[in-house]
Amino acid sequence: MRAADLTTAALLMAVGALVVRDALRLGVGWGTDGPKSGFFPFWLAVVLLACCLGIVVQALRRADRAPFVARGALGPVLKVLWPATAAVLLMQFVGLYVASALYMGFYMRWIGRNSWLAVVAVSVGFSVSTFLLFETWFLVPMPKGPLETWLGY
Repeated sequence: MRAADLTTAALLMAVGALVVRDALRLGVGWGTDGPKSGFFPFWLAVVLLACCLGIVVQALRRADRAPFVARGALGPVLKVLWPATAAVLLMQFVGLYVASALYMGFYMRWIGRNSWLAVVAVSVGFSVSTFLLFETWFLVPMPKGPLETWLGY
């Protein structure tokens, strides 16, 4: 567990340092019309770095050398990890909404052993709801695939 904490903190500190560097490039001060572009990212990165430093201190002070994942728990972790990885890879080809529906449906049926009616209702209903929310209400374009193109979006 200690090695996982230290590794995670180190990775997040690298991300925080990158954000600080880029925020400094954009400007972190206060301009005539309000905060400059790098103001909020800079302070969020500073908070991230402080939290990571706290995790490092805690991990170094802990004498616990237990493994991050016990051998028996590895199976359930992989049951979650590989479908999520497949959904992310699939998203490149079919878009966010279809990949989300497929992932949710697969997960509900395989892990949750829900009925087909519940699987279809929830996975399609959630994807259609998020599509309408992002595409029509927030006007935020998300990754789309051939289905959305076929529907005219």
